[in-house]
Amino acid sequence: MVFLLLMLQSCEEQKQISSIDPVNWQSRQVKISQQDSLTSGETYLSIYSEIYSQTEHITHDLTATISMRNTSRRDTIYVEKAEYYATDGKLIRTYFDAPIYIAPLETIEIVIDETDRSGGTGANFIFDWKADLAATEPVFDAVMISTSGQQGLSFTTQGIRTK
Repeated sequence: MVFLLLMLQSCEEQKQISSIDPVNWQSRQVKISQQDSLTSGETYLSIYSEIYSQTEHITHDLTATISMRNTSRRDTIYVEKAEYYATDGKLIRTYFDAPIYIAPLETIEIVIDETDRSGGTGANFIFDWKADLAATEPVFDAVMISTSGQQGLSFTTQGIRTK
């Protein structure tokens, strides 16, 4: 009986789509006043849930760490939305759709677990953000990693401002 309960619990743990607790987003939410003189931006970030190996029929699953970085020493920035899209361009999930703050020099992360292959080989994030007119722009980047036995691979991607 105990063995069956442990098996069920381990199956539940594998269903997790991100190691970041959604409650964390709620604790970071802020209201942005229309009177604030903030500039708006949009950044595109490519990520990979899996990559091809040897042929188009063999893939390696990857863990992706998506970093949202505030490069300012003084100013807080605000990320209004983080949307995760699959290779075919369909929305997989929105991590938050109310503004969150990122304090000066702070980094906030989203982790796509290695077992979550929903993004495929050409997944994307779109971030909508706001910052003070004099502030530096936020940086969005990702590190993808996979380890198997004695072999490992890792690489990074960097966000591109689209608006």
